[in-house]
Amino acid sequence: MILRTYSAAVMGAMLAFISPAVVAAEATHESVSVQFQHALPNAAGKKLVSVIVDYPAGARSAAHRHAKSAFIYVYVLAGSIRSQVDDEPAKVYRAGESWFEMPGAHHKVSENASSAEPAKLLALFVVESGEALTIPDPH
Repeated sequence: MILRTYSAAVMGAMLAFISPAVVAAEATHESVSVQFQHALPNAAGKKLVSVIVDYPAGARSAAHRHAKSAFIYVYVLAGSIRSQVDDEPAKVYRAGESWFEMPGAHHKVSENASSAEPAKLLALFVVESGEALTIPDPH
């Protein structure tokens, strides 16, 4: 009985050290969910796609390029987002602010500007049907 109690205490102590690291590792990236997509009836071969991007505190997206056909409108729903596209300087956008990205844009920085609060954005893509929205940079 004493051995079991001791083992449980040791395991509990180990989990106390491991769990925060695991949680921090899981919270370093954004989550993306498609909300809507539909072919555009007045633009053959194009579709409209809307996505919500949730950033936990301190999270970021990997650098990526957008589809060569994708025109993107971005609106910050909550928190603040730091973004750098192509050779423009990085800028912080707060809830209620927006920006757009041209087709084929290179998204060098896309991250939650806060290490304490979550952030969320809505991105609307007008893109060729069948084309990927984002292409990760090679490592």
